[in-house]
Amino acid sequence: MAGRQRLDQVDAMRPIKQAGVVSTHTIIAFTPWTARAYSNGTLLLLHVSRDAFFFISACMLTYAYYDLKRTQLRRFYWRRFVSVGIPYLCWNVIYFLWFLYVLHQTRYANPLRAAQSFGRQLEVGYDQLYFLIVIMEFYLLFPLVLMLLKKTKGHHGLVLAVAFVVQVGVSIGMHWHLFPAMMTAGQYAQQDPLNYVLYLVGGAIVACHMTTVHDWVVRNKVLVIYFTFLGLIFAEGVYFMARDGITKDLGSGSDPFQPSVIPFNVGILACVYLVGMWLVQPQRSWRIKAAARIGSDDSYGIYLAQMIFITALASLGWEKFAVRTPFWVWLPLTVAIAYLGCIALTALLARTPLAVPLTGRKQAPWRTLLPRLTAPPMPETAESGPTRPMTAQAVAAMSRSTADPGGTARAADPADLADPGEASVPAERGGLVAPSAGQSGRDPA
Repeated sequence: MAGRQRLDQVDAMRPIKQAGVVSTHTIIAFTPWTARAYSNGTLLLLHVSRDAFFFISACMLTYAYYDLKRTQLRRFYWRRFVSVGIPYLCWNVIYFLWFLYVLHQTRYANPLRAAQSFGRQLEVGYDQLYFLIVIMEFYLLFPLVLMLLKKTKGHHGLVLAVAFVVQVGVSIGMHWHLFPAMMTAGQYAQQDPLNYVLYLVGGAIVACHMTTVHDWVVRNKVLVIYFTFLGLIFAEGVYFMARDGITKDLGSGSDPFQPSVIPFNVGILACVYLVGMWLVQPQRSWRIKAAARIGSDDSYGIYLAQMIFITALASLGWEKFAVRTPFWVWLPLTVAIAYLGCIALTALLARTPLAVPLTGRKQAPWRTLLPRLTAPPMPETAESGPTRPMTAQAVAAMSRSTADPGGTARAADPADLADPGEASVPAERGGLVAPSAGQSGRDPA
């Protein structure tokens, strides 16, 4: 694989989607029953955070490993196991012990019962950890996805259309229980990659046309925002029509597996990309860019550890606080506690020998724990222009400066990543040039 250049705007998307994940679990955990009608309408939209997780992971993985050869599969799967498999195992153990010995919310008659319960937890994943099951399933299918993309080169629009039709069909079958009970009402519905086929396949296809997609989204940002707003109105309209008993023919409830939310999901992914572009543009203040960097580096840790803080608050009676205060007080406060708590915990864990299994990051030195409180010195260069895709020559020069002796950029190591999806991608492949945020590639560690 050729030299890689870091996509800062994609990195900046990660903390945004993690905020959506934390908000989802916060609403589920603490919303009073009297406000469930409106909270469910919010959850309907926030569920897109899971689709964003899969889309970004599939996109960056495909971009980074499009030229993966059969002889490289062993190394590829070992890296995937390090970046996803080991954190999955470790955090399932942590959550199992957390509820058993810290919160004292679970009890077992004997060690055999405890072992059976833990085995079941490993099978389906504790709470949000099922995301990693889906990603690992995608890893197993990834060579076949690459084969499909290469065989259908020049016809990716048709492949995307088929994926869209399949997504709509699967959503209809899931929401109206047209599939076997194990798929719809069983324990495996969330872990089935078929439920996310549009976002997984769509992410892989976008990776093959990154520059074209980047240019189109930036050029048509007003249209993207308008389309997303219409998708929001449609999804919420379907929800409230069902809630008020008008009709349930188009969908109902906060179920994420229903076709009414697909247009909004697609639109909001493009909007989040635009926000990521805004966050890392050269004219942003160093504080904004530093906050985006911290959120990006710690995003995987936020995802993994969020339920530690949410369940801790629940054990302290936070529900009573939520009942007595308006939602615009308790909701952002709770999200902030969980989010910032995860950042602090991840920052600490990332500086221990357990950095890779617990945070997905390469171990960092303790001297880097506290963030810089002053603006970094400005280089003596001409003022940067507007953000746009870099030239192949510039990207090649940057990739040489970050490549290791083996010819692979350091950022390609999953242990350096803050998310299962690769943020460091080939700078050029088949005439495509990675869009840049106007900054040089950086060491993600």
